[in-house]
Amino acid sequence: MPSAAIFPPGFFDRADDSPDQHFYVFDRFVTHIDPGATAAVTGLYRELGITGTVLDLCSSWVSHLDPAPDQLVVLGMNGAELRANPAASAHVVHDLNSDPNLPFDDASFDAVTCCVSVDYLTRPLEVFAEVARVLRTGGVFVCTFSNRCFPTKAIRGWLATDDHGHVTIVRTYFDLTDGFDDPVAQLRNPGTAGDPLYAVWAHRRDAESGRSDDG
Repeated sequence: MPSAAIFPPGFFDRADDSPDQHFYVFDRFVTHIDPGATAAVTGLYRELGITGTVLDLCSSWVSHLDPAPDQLVVLGMNGAELRANPAASAHVVHDLNSDPNLPFDDASFDAVTCCVSVDYLTRPLEVFAEVARVLRTGGVFVCTFSNRCFPTKAIRGWLATDDHGHVTIVRTYFDLTDGFDDPVAQLRNPGTAGDPLYAVWAHRRDAESGRSDDG
């Protein structure tokens, strides 16, 4: 298991440390980034060729995948939102901060996505290790985020830095997790007057060759 010792004490604390199920019990049928940033997420997914069997972590009623993959499993905290996701083949209500273990077999997915939610993970290294476990060789894990959040639920380390720092945090999660190639980080909508959209992604390496099928 990767070590969180590199992060200072209190990094993963939150202002509101009450159980997340209390916070997410309320339905929020809203979008958390503006249309330009949303389009940037969809464009990245198309560019990366995300298809096949896909897992969307910390999901809700929209997954930004267009076209929809062959199978989409949405995992999140609010059952009503997950059931309303028109692209979903299956939904799983699961609190990753309470239990970072993913309820899926090894090598179950061709891709895993996490849109505007990586900042809420209090045990991210455990979650990233689980993503590596459930990804097939060559599969990609994509984290996208902007400069918006629910500040009481985002980790203190995220709130204490800027956009560049956020990219560094997510890159570090990948770097500390066995099984991923070197991560790629990009601002996907430079020059926008609206919400910036940052992305960090990496492919699953083959355990024996040390390389992903992607490269």
